[in-house]
Amino acid sequence: MRLDCDLLVIGSGAGGLSAAVTAAWHGLKVIVAEKEPVFGGTTAWSGGWMWAPLNPLARRAGIVEDPAAPRAYLREVLGNNFDAARVDAFLEAAPHMVAFYAANTALQFEDGNKIADTYGNAAGAGTGGRSVIAAPYDARGLGELVHRLRRPLRETTFMGMTIQAGPDLTAFMNVTRSPAAFAHVARRFVRHLRDLALHRRGMQLRNGLALVARLLRSAADLGVDLRVSSAAVRLVREDGAVRGAVLATPDGDIEVRAVRGVVLAAGGFPHDQARRAAMFPANDDHRTLAVPSATGDGIRLGESVGGSVDGSLAAPAVWCPVSLVPFPDGSAGRFPHIIERNKPGIIGVLANGQRFCNEGNGYYDYVAAMLRAVPPGQEVASWLICSRAFQRRYGLGIARPAPLPPGPYIRSGYLRTGRTIGELALACGIDPAGLERTVAEYNLHARNGEDPAFGRGGTPYNRQSGDPAVSPNPCVAPIEPGPFFAVKVVPGSFGTFAGLKTDASARVLDATGAPIPGLYAVGTDMASVMGGHYPAGGINLGPAMTFGYIAGRHAAGVTAPESGGG
Repeated sequence: MRLDCDLLVIGSGAGGLSAAVTAAWHGLKVIVAEKEPVFGGTTAWSGGWMWAPLNPLARRAGIVEDPAAPRAYLREVLGNNFDAARVDAFLEAAPHMVAFYAANTALQFEDGNKIADTYGNAAGAGTGGRSVIAAPYDARGLGELVHRLRRPLRETTFMGMTIQAGPDLTAFMNVTRSPAAFAHVARRFVRHLRDLALHRRGMQLRNGLALVARLLRSAADLGVDLRVSSAAVRLVREDGAVRGAVLATPDGDIEVRAVRGVVLAAGGFPHDQARRAAMFPANDDHRTLAVPSATGDGIRLGESVGGSVDGSLAAPAVWCPVSLVPFPDGSAGRFPHIIERNKPGIIGVLANGQRFCNEGNGYYDYVAAMLRAVPPGQEVASWLICSRAFQRRYGLGIARPAPLPPGPYIRSGYLRTGRTIGELALACGIDPAGLERTVAEYNLHARNGEDPAFGRGGTPYNRQSGDPAVSPNPCVAPIEPGPFFAVKVVPGSFGTFAGLKTDASARVLDATGAPIPGLYAVGTDMASVMGGHYPAGGINLGPAMTFGYIAGRHAAGVTAPESGGG
């Protein structure tokens, strides 16, 4: 069987769907081929934030900054991994991408005007206005497509209900402290129960699921041919140019001819064991939060026609600390530690009982510091230590705060407890004397809101993720009184940074640095424009959406911005 189109997109995460929607809006006939029986890739499991400096939502809110500041910030943070051509292309196109989608598609945004960049002391760092997120979406708007939408990651939902960082999450964190928060949570929960009864899934979509759903709605509205269970197994070349691919489907192989080319957006290689072994740290027993189907298909397809992987990045993956969750059914989950690490009254320690970093810095930085601190040959792991009062207020890993009980997680062994710090250390296998010294030293200064060892609370990023009700430092409070809780965290990731070398138009480059005609790579199939660094939240999806937009326009032969800011 053969199909013909203008552009074939392989993969259905943010990057692939962005390329598809953009190209279709410009008049191209587009096919999206998804390997799995559901759409969304790892994007559907993500927080959904997109880093897009100088975006129109910030401008409308009156946030004015030097247009050169984001570039200066990336120049300092990325260092030798700064790729001027691609960085400039990203920064130029990102605000146009947001404006284009807001004006022309079902993808609407909410601002992240209070979200600071990670490294507040770097030149050009932003204190807000550089991030956006898809507005919540009622999944009923997808019609029959809802049955092809990936379900959320159970570890990061509450009974399958997605919760968005910001006012929504704040309400859930304060459900027992505020009548308004209780009312918000009650409304959401009652509706969620009704949706489960009627639709057998949550229909109030937030985070990455809302992004995917809005992109799918936009693609369907534009006539994009959306295909599931269609794995790309071979690229088709004609006269040196990529002009399609062969898809393996339940009904047999289909050859898709695409006169404008192919976009690789298959999710990187987080589950490609051989490539991980070659590129990841030798002592890293790595646990990824990416979807199981992200096995490096797109990258191998690119290599098959002369593309090459950029192995020079500062890190091969988007590090994130995770804890391993034993579920009652015998399966094991992976919980990403994003929220609680910078709340006041918690520290991270190694097996020797010593701290090793500012726990409130980014999740990437926490794992990078752990990888550096653990001696070769030892298990790369750390423990987050807090009091029972902390856990009831903020939660600890998947053990949610009050009013939900921690008992099941204590009984399963996920949480370790002790009446004293020494007893907790023994329960965890931590050196008791080392942990007692560390906690005593930390508490001595924390009672005054200080952290001379690592300076927690010293940047806008730290302070914004602390607790504003705690002073003088929203990120620091003593760990007392007992009893005490701990959870073990190990290296994980949200996906890979290393990928195919591309140019500023998202075209895959061959070994000589020349673009391969008709072949694009976006998302995590493309080597990260951030060079393996993590300068801000949303630096995966922001570039994925932006380079998808760039690729779609390039394939359509468009160079000038659309009217209306697109």
